[in-house]
Amino acid sequence: MHPPSPQLLRALRSSIAIKHTTRVCASSSRPTFSSPQFVQLSRSSSNYSRPTRMIPRTHNRPADLDRGPPSKEDTQTDFAALNVLADVPAPTTAIDTCLDNGFHLNNGLKVRDGSGLLLVGGEAFAWNPWKITGGSKADMVNKKGQFEVDEQAWGILGLVWPRPDLLILGLGASVFPLSPETRRHINSLGVRVEVVDTKNAAAQFNLLATERGVSEIAAAMIPISWKGW
Repeated sequence: MHPPSPQLLRALRSSIAIKHTTRVCASSSRPTFSSPQFVQLSRSSSNYSRPTRMIPRTHNRPADLDRGPPSKEDTQTDFAALNVLADVPAPTTAIDTCLDNGFHLNNGLKVRDGSGLLLVGGEAFAWNPWKITGGSKADMVNKKGQFEVDEQAWGILGLVWPRPDLLILGLGASVFPLSPETRRHINSLGVRVEVVDTKNAAAQFNLLATERGVSEIAAAMIPISWKGW
């Protein structure tokens, strides 16, 4: 082992003397060394390789979504124009028009006296549930703001067989929650119920009755002019 060189000893002495006489921060009084050993040590410490964290690759969405020119093959299907029920005839009780005071049906029947409409088993009936107790249309909404009518208003549902699976209830221009008593009575007949406004009720009945048949879907609707008050 070789003794330290005079240049190294001289540099160490000068650094110790500067530290004890000036008492300044080491960062401002740190000497620079020209010895190759210190330069190499400094480089090796600054270039010390640390383990890097593995980051999973992310698959970026391509900026260009062009799939090329459209195909000219005759076998291509236009899904936007696809209508699986195009060849299925609409039921005769399908609703063509919803009026403020009535309805127009596909079979030519017109209701314009302010009566509601009950469609069950492919038959159409005038439906006036507010007349059962001699009240007005506003009496069909209870003090809690719920639609509630007498059990006699659903008498036809208890007579038909087989009974429909779903009853679509249209409540005029707006929607009211169905009272627990009314819902419980309809469900006791083995019929599910869905409450919407009259326009949506007509559209849903037309679609579901065409798809599943009039024996599975029933509808009870009040004219659009009725708002619950």
